[in-house]
Amino acid sequence: MCLTLSTGEVISVFVRKRNDGTITQDNFSQALLDFRAEVLDGDEFQMISVDDALVFESHAHIEQHNLNATDASILQSALGIAEELRQETDRLILLSSDRRLIRAAKNEGLLCLNPEEDSLEDLAALVTEEDQL
Repeated sequence: MCLTLSTGEVISVFVRKRNDGTITQDNFSQALLDFRAEVLDGDEFQMISVDDALVFESHAHIEQHNLNATDASILQSALGIAEELRQETDRLILLSSDRRLIRAAKNEGLLCLNPEEDSLEDLAALVTEEDQL
């Protein structure tokens, strides 16, 4: 699942990495193409829209966790999806490289993975743990 609002966040990370020289223009262009093919246009990701109710519910997270409005909306959405998945005996793993969002999500009881800091072994452990439900 991917929150439509989060797609802009991903693209902004690509832009920052290109602008600070972490990735080349060619890598940036390829990342955008891959993101579009795999996520935006891909069949494997369910896109979830943000509605007004979710935005209003997210306001509490701004103050409680010192989040910006976008991250608060992402957190509120993740909490709602996680609750739905728990009812189906499944779990959500929030994927983010935003340390503040990860801290807030963990404080709210969500499983998180930071692709810039966590390893493939960390991901495997989360997935294996998830499969053991």
